[in-house]
Amino acid sequence: MSTMNLGITTSHSFRRSRWHQLQHHIGEWRQRARSRHELTTLSDGSLRDIGLSRCDAGFESSKPFWQA
Repeated sequence: MSTMNLGITTSHSFRRSRWHQLQHHIGEWRQRARSRHELTTLSDGSLRDIGLSRCDAGFESSKPFWQA
């Protein structure tokens, strides 16, 4: 006898899925915030090495963490 998948999502699995999505987003936001903070601490030479100007770094670091 075979089983049939009706594609029904239970409330529990939906909540777990949403929880994992939220955790993923929070992780991305934290990484963005850290990276943008690190840009402000780099020297002009280091910024040049990665192809950014001080102005570029200032613009990027001024963005809110949720904005890509």
